[in-house]
Amino acid sequence: MIEFDKNKVKLVVFDLDGTLTQHRTPLSDEHRAVLDKLSKKYKLLMAGAGMCMRIFGQMGEYPIDILGSYGMQYAEYNPETKTLEIKEDNVIPCDRESIEKRVTMLRKKYGFTEFKGDNVEFHSSGCVTVPILGTKADIKDKLSFDPDRKKRRAIYEEVKATFPEFTVFVSGSSSFDMVPAPYNKAYALAKYCDESGISHDEVVYVGDDYGPGGNDESVYLADFGYLTIDDYRDFPEVVKVLL
Repeated sequence: MIEFDKNKVKLVVFDLDGTLTQHRTPLSDEHRAVLDKLSKKYKLLMAGAGMCMRIFGQMGEYPIDILGSYGMQYAEYNPETKTLEIKEDNVIPCDRESIEKRVTMLRKKYGFTEFKGDNVEFHSSGCVTVPILGTKADIKDKLSFDPDRKKRRAIYEEVKATFPEFTVFVSGSSSFDMVPAPYNKAYALAKYCDESGISHDEVVYVGDDYGPGGNDESVYLADFGYLTIDDYRDFPEVVKVLL
């Protein structure tokens, strides 16, 4: 993480879950009002792990451009129609049989052989979720499995080495998310800046998942300005420095 010069900032970028909202919950009126204030001074951009339209819906169709699926998708808000228009939607096929075998190997090695539902969740984009407790696990079991992420961080380096064709993240409370390389939020944001003529020292990113294996870590370790947030309810206070 580097310090930034507030007077240079042109673009403010946000993660969603854990930063602007609680996980999978709607954007609150209070935080929407803060975004409105920021939008009067800066260009705003979302950089999410989910698909653009899901993020747009969770934000109550807030007028903002979105980098979705770690940059595999990009969508722009059309103020005339008040809709989100998908401009880029990358799909990268994966070798499902090979992935299933490698996940099964890891399950046997670490004793994660009992699970409900599917062994692996494949997404249409080519992204993959490895649900340690299975795709149909009970929510209470998922939440209690690894809340501090210690179990998954203990094997994180091996999971990365086992899937070199992916960028791997410690996700939620009981999963690993895998995105086709080289996609991650830092890669997506650098591409956006290059295409928009914005230098990295003109950017501030606001994110909560900046620890090892977090989906904001790549930005935290890059040369963008960064504001850390550990509780989404603190969002108004965290961004006050920009207002």
